[in-house]
Amino acid sequence: MADTPSKASPDGTPDAAAQPPQRGQKPRKRRTGRLVFRALLLLLIAVPISAALFALARPVDAERTWIGIQRHWRHTLASYKVPLPGTPDLWNLDKRLASHGLAVGNPIFMRIFKREFELELWMLRDGKFHRFATYPICKWSGELGPKIKTGDRQAPEGFYTVDAKALNPNSAWHRSFNLGFPNAFDRALGRSGSFLMVHGGCGSIGCYAMTNPVIDEIWKLVTSALNGGQQRFQVQVFPFRMTESNLARHAGSPQSAFWTSLKPGYDLFDANLTPPKVSVCGKTYAFGPGVEGSDGSAPIEAGCPTGATAR
Repeated sequence: MADTPSKASPDGTPDAAAQPPQRGQKPRKRRTGRLVFRALLLLLIAVPISAALFALARPVDAERTWIGIQRHWRHTLASYKVPLPGTPDLWNLDKRLASHGLAVGNPIFMRIFKREFELELWMLRDGKFHRFATYPICKWSGELGPKIKTGDRQAPEGFYTVDAKALNPNSAWHRSFNLGFPNAFDRALGRSGSFLMVHGGCGSIGCYAMTNPVIDEIWKLVTSALNGGQQRFQVQVFPFRMTESNLARHAGSPQSAFWTSLKPGYDLFDANLTPPKVSVCGKTYAFGPGVEGSDGSAPIEAGCPTGATAR
């Protein structure tokens, strides 16, 4: 077979692109592939470094971005009925209870942490509350911070109590219980809103959505506790875990003073494993240590502890 003539440039010189690579010279496609690989490698290194620098320089903005990402992927998992990471073994409730020395019907207590997307359920045993389960929250709406007015799409923060009248077994969101917003504190500040729930599904306009399987387990423990004699249970709702470092990171927030005012109630429970006594003194929360064995049934009402001054 005759050789195929090589292409020539306009001046008659053979086209270099048509010539076979000389010894030691890498083919163009291989060189291009390596350049692409190196570019991707640099991108993989640069993105996390840039994200880390952004988080250090603007931690609150980075946190807001992280919360948005959490909402998106949690909703995606729920839409495919995939359990969220951290979901307890819902099929073995009795076994899990027994391993903690607990039983259906024991009094309960709850804490919600927005930033961490977690709802803790505690149960009374031997005069103190023990953390039984931490459930992942599928979605809450708005930003970190309390609910102020109807239509702001914010989920409440603060101290609430829930009784049997707050339960809705026929909710549009499968099952739900009303947090009781606005409470005495919210009303003292003129805050408005209604029907702020903890419910099933993964949609929220001011509520805490837990997915249907998770709310079913919570519902069983809630209804059993209330049917067993607990008049109401306390729910503490925080923007994040109330550590000094978290509060310091948000010191520039307009809500910093409000969040700082919640910390004594958080600390009292951590110290005693008993729901604190909560009242509303003027326009601020007031706290006292709970009595050992108390199930946290006391309502949250207006009134200053002895020696306290309303503010």
